Amino acid sequence: MSEEEKKLAGIEAAREVEEGGYIGLGTGSTVRYAVEELGRRVRENGLEIKCIPTSADTRILAIKNKIPLTTFEEVHELDIAIDGADQISSDYALIKGGGAALFREKVVASNSKRFIVVVDKSKLSESLDIAVPVEVLPFAWAVVSERLETLECKKSKLRCATGKSGPLLTDNGNYILDASFGRIEYPQKLEEEINDIVGVVENGIFCGMASKIIVGRDGRIEVLQ
Repeated sequence: MSEEEKKLAGIEAAREVEEGGYIGLGTGSTVRYAVEELGRRVRENGLEIKCIPTSADTRILAIKNKIPLTTFEEVHELDIAIDGADQISSDYALIKGGGAALFREKVVASNSKRFIVVVDKSKLSESLDIAVPVEVLPFAWAVVSERLETLECKKSKLRCATGKSGPLLTDNGNYILDASFGRIEYPQKLEEEINDIVGVVENGIFCGMASKIIVGRDGRIEVLQ
């Protein structure tokens, strides 16, 4: 059921895209369905759009689906960004970064007129309580890990790559620390405090950014705004 809910949410988000739009494409399994639907509209309906992907994976998927791409050198503001989330609280704060693309995702979302989040119902929670991904410079990961402890981080773990030994590298050439804080009472405050640590590139808390949240739930769509 979860996969069908993801598909429903992704396709619904793609319907928000209009002719001539500049679109930010996020990263993850739910966004994949939005990208595939946009590709179908490009090929079958002649939809004219240009997109900025947030990861190498999404870039490859967009090219495969014949979606024209652009860059921030060519366009400085996007009409819509479509992305997923790892967890959404009742006041619509997000944790993102499970796909290690959080920095580019936040850049794209911050430079879009509308930020549409697509999830299945399993991602909804009363509060944020999963680990927060923190993108860090490789040179500084150990000291950042120590500094996170001063913010009452219970544990920070260097994310390892799959299929090879050593740390995972983001598309920006950085490391990811997955920092566990337990239940996060004040997400915006924590987001700012983490980013104040020298050596941090960005973290996966997104506060006050979502324009619309599209949820696939029990074979139907629910929209949170």
